Amino acid sequence: MPLIVKICGLSTIETLDAALQAGADMVGFVFFPPSPRHLELPRARELSPQVRGRAGKVALTVDADDATLSGIIEAMRPDLLQLHGKETVARIREIKRLFGLPVMKAIGVETAADLAELPGYAAVADRLLFDARPPKDATRPGGLGVPFDWRLLENLSLEVPFMLSGGLAAGNIHDAVCITRAGGVDVSSGVESSPGVKDAGMIRDFIRAARAAETSLRGVTSHVE
Repeated sequence: MPLIVKICGLSTIETLDAALQAGADMVGFVFFPPSPRHLELPRARELSPQVRGRAGKVALTVDADDATLSGIIEAMRPDLLQLHGKETVARIREIKRLFGLPVMKAIGVETAADLAELPGYAAVADRLLFDARPPKDATRPGGLGVPFDWRLLENLSLEVPFMLSGGLAAGNIHDAVCITRAGGVDVSSGVESSPGVKDAGMIRDFIRAARAAETSLRGVTSHVE
């Protein structure tokens, strides 16, 4: 399966276009006021048509209520909902029932104990996203630019596809993909010049490095087979 590359936290026409032209498979928009990447609904309506089927549109929310989700869906018609809070298995099931959209649930990882909840989430989510568990005093659950020990995901066996996030950048994406064998990678702060400010050149470099890592991994796999 091809490696899915997602650029998250986009907020300008210029950087969204850079991600699309460089070949991003998914583009993410953040709807969470404490984040420097938070997008207001009028801006989402402005950016959404630019995607025009060129990539999957992902709406990231954190413990959003039904009214908030409804407003986001009306504004941008996402292809995927990314739930980055403390949403329970029951809540995910309810969101899917109400809105009829696929869901990707983010799982914060620091130790192997954080993977204990996987079976429940894997049973209802369409995708899983492994991110670094934020510090206790953090004001947001992701986009902090911190990696976790990727070896925790070695030999992971799941019936749903999973993606990797947390501190990824062009310089470490090769190791991240080779260690975890993730089906996708998700970057935000790793392609920013400052918090919330995406850099078009860094976006292009990341996607180029991710494609190189994908090619390298395919070569290793083919050699083993």
